[in-house]
Amino acid sequence: MQRSLLGVGAFVFATTVYAQSTTGVDYTVRIDAPRALETLLEENLDLMRWRGNSRVDIDQLQRLVKEAPAQATSLIATEGYYSPKVSVGLDTSGARPVARVIVDPGQPVLVGDVDLVLQGFAAFEEGGAPFDAGALRNRWTLPVGSQFRQSDWEGAKKGLVRDIAQSRFPRARLVETSATVDPDSRRALLRVVIDSGPEMRFGNLRIRGLKRYPAEVITNLNKINPGDQYSEAALQALQSRVQDTGYFASVEVSADMRAVLNAEIADIKEDADSDANPATPEPATGPTTLPVIVNVTENKQKNVEAGVGFSTDTGGRAQLSYDDLNVFGKRLKTDLIYEQKRQTAKGELFWPTTAKGYNDSISAGVEREDLRGELTTLASVAARRAWGSPLLEQSVTLEALTEEREVEGLEPTRTKSLPLTYSITKRKLDSLILPTNGYVVNAQLGGAVLPILTDEKFLRMYLRGIYYKPLGPAGTLILRGETGAVASKEKLGVPSTFLFRAGGDQSVRGYGYQELGVQENGATVGGRYLATASAEYQYWFKPPWGVAVFYDVGNAADKFGDLNPKSGYGVGARWRSPVGPINVDLAYGHAVRKARLHFSLGFTF
Repeated sequence: MQRSLLGVGAFVFATTVYAQSTTGVDYTVRIDAPRALETLLEENLDLMRWRGNSRVDIDQLQRLVKEAPAQATSLIATEGYYSPKVSVGLDTSGARPVARVIVDPGQPVLVGDVDLVLQGFAAFEEGGAPFDAGALRNRWTLPVGSQFRQSDWEGAKKGLVRDIAQSRFPRARLVETSATVDPDSRRALLRVVIDSGPEMRFGNLRIRGLKRYPAEVITNLNKINPGDQYSEAALQALQSRVQDTGYFASVEVSADMRAVLNAEIADIKEDADSDANPATPEPATGPTTLPVIVNVTENKQKNVEAGVGFSTDTGGRAQLSYDDLNVFGKRLKTDLIYEQKRQTAKGELFWPTTAKGYNDSISAGVEREDLRGELTTLASVAARRAWGSPLLEQSVTLEALTEEREVEGLEPTRTKSLPLTYSITKRKLDSLILPTNGYVVNAQLGGAVLPILTDEKFLRMYLRGIYYKPLGPAGTLILRGETGAVASKEKLGVPSTFLFRAGGDQSVRGYGYQELGVQENGATVGGRYLATASAEYQYWFKPPWGVAVFYDVGNAADKFGDLNPKSGYGVGARWRSPVGPINVDLAYGHAVRKARLHFSLGFTF
């Protein structure tokens, strides 16, 4: 496109004289540049910042126009363009002055060479391994051939130090950096010299702030052994485990760097002594030991909470909870929950995590549920052992339960059972609260196989999973599925809590909660088999806001061949709130030929 303004920094001044007023000169700025550079200039040019200011008269406006080419050239250089053509002019022929900025950025400067020099990083005694310099160079984020931007250059240097400081060498620092830019050849030669500082190893654990609770609630969670290499991830993992116990209002886990500071002061004194007495031998080198400090603030021992809520699955909800963190050295948690379709009373006693990482608990409770013409009252006591991490959780639960079941027009039944269930959950997600990439899989295997306190022996298998995959910069594909089966000689005698139904917010949308199942005298009851699947596409048009389209299908039945799938499909709104995703869906149930609104909060799995 032919330019109407001549030369770099050319100016056009009309002869119109503007009468000054107390409001100053009202002028417009038009920028003709590639989109990224246009935004940069709009946000940083003085010509833009002073627009609308009552102090700007015509003389000051002309001065701003005169200074704009140099400012623009400096700003554009930060994006890697060192030979731009910038034309700035002022048109005063109309009722309102117009300042025009025209930018031809030219070709960008590319990174021609990276000289990354590592000082220190020696393998120390006691089996220390050499530092993986090759892996560090591979992690450098401004490689040869990439466009040289100032922000990327600063980010690459900071990222390099951050990567090193997370493991073994937390005192690593940059001792020299330079970027030599040749605008003629459009090449930038980078040099970075980084010093490792001393290698660090963990020392003993020191706990501060404990008053009411035994030290074992922390030491049993500690997987850091004296002599282990320093790792920021290990400190964060310990902090997360301690915080999750519920015993503490705040937890801070850190390495005591005072040992490093003392060593540095000692080195300075050694250097001074060496200058005065050259015969002084050099001190031996080796890893520095850092004690691990755990600072905690204990939660109040007793806590009472009340809350209300609503779910499109189970209706209105009111809850009263009591939590006591020290009942004979254990944690007691009780809940009273009233929902329109379900009422629950439960108490659970938790042991502190053992040295081997086991979390043991016992519980007792009563639950009454009135769904789809079936009324059940379940009383149970259970013992549970859980272990693992949020990435791989496992548990074994032994229950003793009795269930009363009523369906209008049929004789009430009472069932007792002693099931044992093993559960394993594998997570690989980019975020445990707001996932957009990865998967979660849960498998359960259990049943009541011994004729002890059991009316009907059975085996039960259940498998479910969810998969997230980004599609482009603003889209996410979510695939979800579940399947289950119960094997028994007779269905009567198997507690309904171990049978399957489908439908609702987290199942097949477009149908009511647990609406899909086996028909029995006008009621919908659980079946032996279950299969559901879902596909959903989310588009984040203005994060954290998004929209979704979805298709769900599934059903439950007593025979595998009777799994006649029911489908639901629709659209939804999404919001990534700080506590998790909030979903509002309008779904159409094809089998019932009506639409239903669904609401859910959080990532449920």
